Amino acid sequence: MTPLIARRTPRRWRAATLGGVLSAALLFGGCSGTSTTDSHGPAVPARPATIRVPAQAATINAALARARPGDLVLVSPGVYHESVQVRTDRVVLRGTDRNRVIIDGQVRRSNGIVVTAAGVSVENLTVRNHLLNGVLVTGMSDADGGLARGSDGYQHLDPARFPPLDGFRVRYVTAHANGLYGIYAFNARHGVLDHNYASGSADSGLYVGQCKPCHVLVQDNIAERNAIGYEGTNASGPIWVLRNRFARNRVGMTIDTDYQEAYVPQTGGVVAGNLVSDNNAPDTPEQADGGFGIGVGIAGGQHNTLLRNRVSGNSRAGIVLASHEDVPPLGNRLEDNTLSANAVDVTYQASARAPGQGNCLRGNTLRRTLPADLSRTAPCPRGNSRTSTAPHTRTAPPPVGIPFVDVPAPPGQPQLPHARSAPATPALHLPGDVHPDRIPLPAPDLLATRPRQEATAR
Repeated sequence: MTPLIARRTPRRWRAATLGGVLSAALLFGGCSGTSTTDSHGPAVPARPATIRVPAQAATINAALARARPGDLVLVSPGVYHESVQVRTDRVVLRGTDRNRVIIDGQVRRSNGIVVTAAGVSVENLTVRNHLLNGVLVTGMSDADGGLARGSDGYQHLDPARFPPLDGFRVRYVTAHANGLYGIYAFNARHGVLDHNYASGSADSGLYVGQCKPCHVLVQDNIAERNAIGYEGTNASGPIWVLRNRFARNRVGMTIDTDYQEAYVPQTGGVVAGNLVSDNNAPDTPEQADGGFGIGVGIAGGQHNTLLRNRVSGNSRAGIVLASHEDVPPLGNRLEDNTLSANAVDVTYQASARAPGQGNCLRGNTLRRTLPADLSRTAPCPRGNSRTSTAPHTRTAPPPVGIPFVDVPAPPGQPQLPHARSAPATPALHLPGDVHPDRIPLPAPDLLATRPRQEATAR
């Protein structure tokens, strides 16, 4: 018997010490970012500078080494073989062409971009072929870079030592063939992930973890051909996952509690207007858990709302509600979702050790649940009584996955508008107003027809 959701075994790693920053040459006139003085008054801060790579700095790291808060590091097309580290607050790192500005790890370097400063925006470029992460945004860092999870054993959060990173944005980024996560926000809050594309991740394409409250918006992204499309572990509300396409992964998305991270339990997320379909693709990297054929998995998650999502074509289950160790699923609401062509539309798997309570279903379009009377016994707003149930569903072993580097490269993706000329906008005061109540049920082709393009940005 293979369970519908299996928890992953502990994964231990550490973001490798990034390459040294090259010495910076003097900037051309007007790009120094230093203060100016005259005989009539105090120093006046210079306007934000634009530092161009490679015209004014030979490497991305060289440009970042001399960037000041508010500056724009603008990268021209090319393949860059460096692990990039952003340590200056409020810097914007942007490619002029999303599909031709490529940070390539050559399956040798650990991380593509590591952000350990507040208010940073990473935009309009591609990160590929890294052993760990394409883009890592984290408040857990030391002098060597982002720690995330330590290779010497997982380090639980010490809030005094590792306060959350405050303010981040990753947008119009393509993350392909990275050994763990495509885009990974960990111990970071007040951020936005939008218009990204993630594929070929051996763990998850998009990940938000260890924040409470998060104040994070995940919107208008595509994650396909990953082990998991999106993962939110110990990521508690307010957090919104809106209008994304999670398709052709092994598992579409998970919302879960995990003792490997701080802030147990996960609670209070909103998942609305997403397409979660056909998550049974064999030509994907295989995660250690062996999860396969699941649309949405909630394991130990509490008081989350799934609203007007379209969940279809998942070969084991559309939505799974389960316990995690001694953490029960509590108060989760499934409302106005459309489920079709799943082996089971909704299955409830709370354990005897951690029986759930208050989970409810209302207004969903569905065909089959386990238990069969789940809609009747778990109506909104009251939800189900304190109970456990673990259907013994026999399933075939999942197909063997493929190496992450063997996942085909995606087609060209849409550009950030006016990438060459738009002013730098640091990631401050995010995510702003969010209105999940206005998000409609998505069409079956949500984002599938989003124009792919190889043209350069305007």
